[in-house]
Amino acid sequence: MSDRDRILARIRRAVPTPGPGDSGPGDFGAAGPAVPRDYLRVHGSRTPAERVDLLAAHLTAYRATVHRTDEDGLPELLARLLSRHATVLVPPALPPHWLAAAAPARLPDRASSTPAELDRVGAVVTGCALAIAETGTIVLDGGPDQGRRRITLVPDHHVCVVRAPGQVVDSVPQALERLAPTRPLTWISGPSATSDIELDRVEGVHGPRTLDVVLLGAQ
Repeated sequence: MSDRDRILARIRRAVPTPGPGDSGPGDFGAAGPAVPRDYLRVHGSRTPAERVDLLAAHLTAYRATVHRTDEDGLPELLARLLSRHATVLVPPALPPHWLAAAAPARLPDRASSTPAELDRVGAVVTGCALAIAETGTIVLDGGPDQGRRRITLVPDHHVCVVRAPGQVVDSVPQALERLAPTRPLTWISGPSATSDIELDRVEGVHGPRTLDVVLLGAQ
């Protein structure tokens, strides 16, 4: 039996056959066979500190730059990260003290902003919905401290603050339990990048070229 035949056979076993009174695909009279969902929800047991360390390691492997600080050190750290920019985009509910020491002019997240205007912005600073340690992924859901999805996709530099360990989960299944599927979710694993057929990596193609992740509270 070929690989193709095996795949099709599995599909046939998973999809119930329409009965005589069914009108077509998706309108089946009887429920199909149960699909086992016994995969692991998490790969290993970790302390909160180990979970944060794993997130940092994966983000670094993806070429994001990871910083650790506390509330007192955050304004100075953000000021240093933004020092080369003239402007910074600010979501509506970003805590004001985060940028208390930053020099760039603050621009609000406006619905009327055009892509060209957003492209001229130096950087954007946001919070996040949560972060996933096992995949090194930051998840945004358009919350008040994150703003519209486009403000984190058009500017070339994204600084994302993760409250650790509170916003850090181990795995994707754990993340999905805490995320609302009706929210505009953006999943970020490192700076935007792609590779051509010769595996030449190009960064900043469909998102920020530079990603700084600040683990707030994780020293």
